[in-house]
Amino acid sequence: MSMMSEFKDFAMRGNVVDMATGVVIGGAFKGIVTSFTNDILMPPIGMLLGGVDFSKLMITIQEASGETEAVAIKYGVFINAMLDFLIIAFAIFLVIKAMNTAMKGKEEEPAPQAPPEPTKEEALLTEIRDALRAR
Repeated sequence: MSMMSEFKDFAMRGNVVDMATGVVIGGAFKGIVTSFTNDILMPPIGMLLGGVDFSKLMITIQEASGETEAVAIKYGVFINAMLDFLIIAFAIFLVIKAMNTAMKGKEEEPAPQAPPEPTKEEALLTEIRDALRAR
């Protein structure tokens, strides 16, 4: 089997296609969550905290000089990224919880168990009964 046909078999396998679809949708979802965090959630929070713009919060380690940019720890951007993560994690939690709930409803009930085998005494009594009926 050639490498190209092996790759085709691998790429067209259901799990790989599903995973690729999830990655693409996840990337698009991250863009939505980032916009939600930066453009909708953080401005009111910043306003409540006295007009703070979280994306501009930083600790400057070295000021800019000439063509060299300032060196800074941008902890406000980190706070935004953490909120993005928490929102995405919570949304995924809700989706998985809904899927698990839906799957519970689809689970088949276990097949009824066969009645237990009769004991030796029951088998002997059944033979005696059948013999008496036959007379």
